[in-house]
Parts: sequence; structure tokens; C-alpha cells
Amino acid sequence: MHESIESWVLSDLEKIIDKGWIVNSRAGNHGSVGNLLEDLLGVPENNLPIPDLDKWELKSKRVHSNSLVTLFHLEPFPRKYKFVPNILLPLYGWKHDQAGILYPETEMSFRQTINAVGRSDRGFKVEVDRSNEKVQISFDSSFVDSRHQVWLDSVISRVGASELSPKPYWDFDVLTDKVMTKLNNCLFLNAQSKVENGIEYTKYLSFEFFIGFNIENFLRGLEEGFVYVDFDARTGHNHGTKFRIRKSRIFDLYAEHITLT
Repeated sequence: MHESIESWVLSDLEKIIDKGWIVNSRAGNHGSVGNLLEDLLGVPENNLPIPDLDKWELKSKRVHSNSLVTLFHLEPFPRKYKFVPNILLPLYGWKHDQAGILYPETEMSFRQTINAVGRSDRGFKVEVDRSNEKVQISFDSSFVDSRHQVWLDSVISRVGASELSPKPYWDFDVLTDKVMTKLNNCLFLNAQSKVENGIEYTKYLSFEFFIGFNIENFLRGLEEGFVYVDFDARTGHNHGTKFRIRKSRIFDLYAEHITLT
């Protein structure tokens, strides 16, 4: 199929497709279809910043899911500030919708999925600064929707209405190192799930190989708004800052795309 795809990978994946419905022993977590595939291939789990399957980073998506695909996690600079938990959450956060129910009454939230083509209803936006080779986050209080006026008043009382200073950012070279280490080649699985008699089953429909990540296309994706920055923090836990994309646009980041069905 392609000289960069190992023959054992193709053979094993074809056998997995042929199996049809498989009992999902990893049922119960968001990434279970990916974890199950690793089990079937005999790949040990790890949290290292390297591709999951030798030189292939493993990504998964269930059929009919519209959720964004996480490319990678990377906290913004300046790192000494621990920007998300120490600045964005306490100074720009809002009361968590489960405060006093699932979490303490004082639980705060800072969850934003933003891009560079427009500001969120809370005034945040991604900026790609080509001259200084940075991707940064901007805040403009004049773009805050009127339904968030109480929140904006609280922000003004906490920190004022000015632009973020400093702005959280990622250098181009840091982003390049991250993606070329982890995402140069990506194996994407498309799966379907069902539950019968309380048992979850998974069927792997196809596998897509994305080869040759292009950092310039990634930066262009940020500029054009099809690559997003996602913040997901609450008082009790920072779930991590993610760069995310719609499944339909992943090929725009790569030189080649090959599908195995």
C-alpha cells in the first residue's frame, strides 16, 4: 500500500476489521475504542509524548460523533505563571454549572473552545502572530455578549477590562517540536459501538493513515479557524489545554492520506 506502512500493521488491522463486532473490554471511558485497539495489537499504554503505535499516533472517532479530535495537549507560556490555573481560572473564570451539586459551592470554571476567525461570546480569541512567530490568546471585553454582563462585571472587579498582559502564547518552534515528535504520522480509526444485554461491542469500520504532517498547514489551520484551542479547567482540576480539529479537516494537515477498509 505504502512503503512507510509496515506490513504487520496492515495485516493485523485487516484481521481486526474482519472480526466484526468485538466485546469492548475497555468500555466505560471516552477513549475505549482506541484502548481496545491497542489491546488487540498488543501495544502497551503509555503517557509519553511519543506516537502510540511505534511511529503512528493513534486517534479514534466513533461513527455519528461530532466531537472535535484532540491533536495534542500543550500548556501555554509563560510557564512560570501556570497561566490557566493561576490567571485565567481565578481572574476570568465563572461559577461552575455543577457548583454546589457535584462540586463545592466555590467551584469555578474556565472552559473555552476558541479559534482565530472570531471572538467567543466571552471575548477570547486565538491570534497567529507571524512577525513574532507566536500563537497567542487575546481578550477584548467589548466583544462579551450581554448575557454574560454579570460575569464581565466580576472580571472587571477582579482584574479590569484590559487585554491580557502578558498574553498566554506558544512559540512556533515549540509547536513544531511537539507535532513533529508526536503527530508526523497518524493512524485514525473509525469505529461503531452498540450495547446488547448490558455488554458494549465495538466494530472497526476503517483505518486511515495520515502521512507527513505539515507545520505550515497547521498554522494556516489556526489562521483559518479549523484548528481550535480548547481550555478545560475548573478549580479542582485542570484537564489540560488542547489543540483540536474536526475530523474532516485532518487531511489538510498532512501530505498523504490512505484508507484501509
